[in-house]
Amino acid sequence: MLVVVALLVPLTADAQITFERTYGSAFGEWGYSVEETSDGGYIIAGGAEPYAGGQSDAYLIKTDISGDTVWTRTYGGSNWDWGYSAEETDDDGYIIGGYTGSFGAGGDDVYLIKTDSSGDTIWTRTYGGPDYDHGRSVDQTSDGGYIIVGEFQPYGGAPKDVYLVKTGASGETVWTRTYGGGDEEYGRSVDQTSDGGYIVGAWAASFGAGGLDVYLLKVDASGDTVWTRTYGGQDHEEDRWVRQTSDGGYVMAGFSESFGSGGYDIYVIKTDATGDTAWTRTYGGSDDEYGYSVEETGDGGYVIAGYTASFGAGGYDVYLIKTDASGDTVWTRTYGGADDDYARSIDVTSDGGYVVAGYTASFGAGGDDVYLIKTDAEGLVQVTEEPREEPHPGAFALMQNRPNPFRATTAIRFALPSAQPVKVTLYDARGAVVRELTSGKMHAGVHELLWDGLDARGREVASGIYFYRLEAGDFSETKRMVLLR
Repeated sequence: MLVVVALLVPLTADAQITFERTYGSAFGEWGYSVEETSDGGYIIAGGAEPYAGGQSDAYLIKTDISGDTVWTRTYGGSNWDWGYSAEETDDDGYIIGGYTGSFGAGGDDVYLIKTDSSGDTIWTRTYGGPDYDHGRSVDQTSDGGYIIVGEFQPYGGAPKDVYLVKTGASGETVWTRTYGGGDEEYGRSVDQTSDGGYIVGAWAASFGAGGLDVYLLKVDASGDTVWTRTYGGQDHEEDRWVRQTSDGGYVMAGFSESFGSGGYDIYVIKTDATGDTAWTRTYGGSDDEYGYSVEETGDGGYVIAGYTASFGAGGYDVYLIKTDASGDTVWTRTYGGADDDYARSIDVTSDGGYVVAGYTASFGAGGDDVYLIKTDAEGLVQVTEEPREEPHPGAFALMQNRPNPFRATTAIRFALPSAQPVKVTLYDARGAVVRELTSGKMHAGVHELLWDGLDARGREVASGIYFYRLEAGDFSETKRMVLLR
């Protein structure tokens, strides 16, 4: 099921398409990766739960430029299977990297799926041993093959190592490498570099300043180590994404407990070509923030996606940060409702905006649903009003507010067949009264009330889900609306 969370802005010479969409069912669906495709649409990878409490399958969604579903596919067997990463391939198909508990050598194995342009399977491959082996990120390489990174456990109870697998165009193994020490290391992201080698983003307990540290590995085209670096403090740091930058260096996004404003903060590290630190930045408030994806932007700055508990509408909210080339904040945005909303991936789109994928419990069909946000260059999702039907005043009627969702002001319209005592009350998602819009006798006809997003004391309310209730004589009805700040 596709649920539209925000309305589409018509495309003009000066406008960008923006929207928020959810995809899923009454069970659970999670988005972990998004990329703009060559046709202007998007490909999203993640996991889907086929029934309540069921094992997950790898999940692939193809949308058009407006976020409308073109097709969806699931891949897997009777156990847990997951897609962490997907990208469009040179033949207009897709490659998906993740893990499978259904197939392979036993336990969990790295899972690589090649599809055609319709998402139909061409081949699948598994890599690993009898225990815990996961793939986290996949990249098509310049020779038409693939590179996938994750973690490898050589035997039950053994510490895990970063696991790098290079394949040919049909998924056949060219080489595998593991990297690590006597403790736990996890690979999270890989990018082919301009010299034909690879940069690997990971985190390590075996090396560094203490606790867990960001672990960056530069390897050559054969997977042999060129250099490694660690970054962090005495506590807990993780890397979740790395990309080579236009100056030949690297940028990483993750989170830090050692530095920042409190709890965990988003942690971004910019290095030169040899991994030496150019600058580091943390972003967040007094609560927890986590960074999961970063991309260089056309102006030489960066855009970072993650989630925040310090800002937004409640719970965790999707958190988008735009910086300049030095990592200084240009703007920040939050998206979501009263429940938890997470971002896992971001891509810079061809129109200069951004597309973010994750999952939401605030909106959608139930449980967690895949959450796709398309913004303009300023990180904004524009909301416009749909054409509306005129209600018939010969009967009681409460119409859906317009626009919905809204950012500043929304109109609530209702019809009365005769003069009636009327009360219209606004409630938050917990059922607490926010404001009484009107109370008194009103004549027959169609009426419109405006709500400006303020409570009874004139204070701005937070983004989230609200309800409005009409009581008129013996008639009452309640409807739901969404405020986006």
